[in-house]
Amino acid sequence: MPRLSSNGAKRSANGASPDAPPRYAAIKQSIYDAIGDGRLKPGDRVPSEADLVEQFDVSRMTANRALRELQSAGIIVRRAGSGSFIAEPKPIGHMIEIRNIAEEIRGRGHDYRARVVQNIEEKAGAETAVLLEVPVGTKIFHSIIVHHEAEFPIQLEERFVLASVAPDYGTLDFTQLTPNEYLTRTAPLQRVEHRVCATMPDARTRGMLGLNEGEPVLRMTRRTWSRGRLVSHAWLSHPGTRFELSAAFSVED
Repeated sequence: MPRLSSNGAKRSANGASPDAPPRYAAIKQSIYDAIGDGRLKPGDRVPSEADLVEQFDVSRMTANRALRELQSAGIIVRRAGSGSFIAEPKPIGHMIEIRNIAEEIRGRGHDYRARVVQNIEEKAGAETAVLLEVPVGTKIFHSIIVHHEAEFPIQLEERFVLASVAPDYGTLDFTQLTPNEYLTRTAPLQRVEHRVCATMPDARTRGMLGLNEGEPVLRMTRRTWSRGRLVSHAWLSHPGTRFELSAAFSVED
């Protein structure tokens, strides 16, 4: 890990130079300098709070403030239990197109992997019956998958699928293909509805996406129809500080 240099200006009796920036600002500048001269690149681990305390002779509170402000600025990402890393350019998702997230990630030159939390068959309860516009007791599938870009969880996908339209859904290995790939083949898209909001995640979502307390998510609700039937209702949650959504379309004269 690169060692970051502290300000070498002459100090006063209390240990600080009269013209020196606040110590947390000096730590932040050292990170910026290391990025600028190539010592730190996207994905590299940055010094821990303990390392910064030692290197800059500051309190843990000062080191923590520097890292928090770098995170808020999108310069680093912090993962509980793993440390802090230089942020990659924000991945961009597409609101209008239905794109395979695995292809998007590989298209950015990064490795893709999926962690399947569950993929089960169940009967629609009162709430899920409303989501899929079916009678209570209808056979459905309920999957929860965490999609990773490189080592970072980038999307939590929770999806309900109408079993009569996608009968093999519950038997598939979604570490090898995505629900999008299967559903596009099995139930060709006829209509899509998207809704996006920023929200604070619950503890389960926060844990699956490796988020810190107080970090928001961008949550897309996606409903898809095929052959006149509502086939799938999905919630796609993305870390709000390291993901953005875009849309582009042409307007006819």
